[in-house]
Amino acid sequence: MKNFTVTIARGFGSGGRTIGKMLAKRLGIEWYDQDLIKLASEESGINIELFGKADEHKKATLFGKYDRNFGDKIIPPDSGEFTSDDNLFNYQAKVIKALHAKGSCVIVGRCADYVLREETNVLRVFIYASKERCVQTVADLYNLSPREAERQIERIDRARSTYYRYYTGQEWDNARNYDLCLNSEQLGFERCVDLIEHYLKVLYE
Repeated sequence: MKNFTVTIARGFGSGGRTIGKMLAKRLGIEWYDQDLIKLASEESGINIELFGKADEHKKATLFGKYDRNFGDKIIPPDSGEFTSDDNLFNYQAKVIKALHAKGSCVIVGRCADYVLREETNVLRVFIYASKERCVQTVADLYNLSPREAERQIERIDRARSTYYRYYTGQEWDNARNYDLCLNSEQLGFERCVDLIEHYLKVLYE
């Protein structure tokens, strides 16, 4: 199979992160999630805590928009904007492109599907589940009441949606942004991995 990158966007509580990890383990390739923050911090020299605070979060704004140069125009350290959220994202995008060029991998979140939109050998996946299933999963995982879990899901999915819209100009949960949309509640994690693996074989073998 040729080198490829699988990007996974996911609703909170859908199991997308777990599915990505399972897929990477089965295929024997690298898997990146929080690791991206560390790599971007090492690349830029910017404190990892700043990357953590900006990770998949962006305040809604009515003014301006990101110019979407995606790692091509890094702001230099002597600029007052060096540690801005946009420059942090730019370093992260640079790392995503480098990982794709390096070899096969799975990348979770961080608008990777859009950052790599002009690259070849990229499979863009969106994982979702019903609200009820996500609430149950989050409540069990974090020992929360159903209402607390629901609020947590709404907050995180709203943040991811705003972040994605700001940096891509697209809607995060629009199926047209992806090659494959999978309902993890109906399929289960193993079959989601099966389907992604089969799709890769059809495309790249």
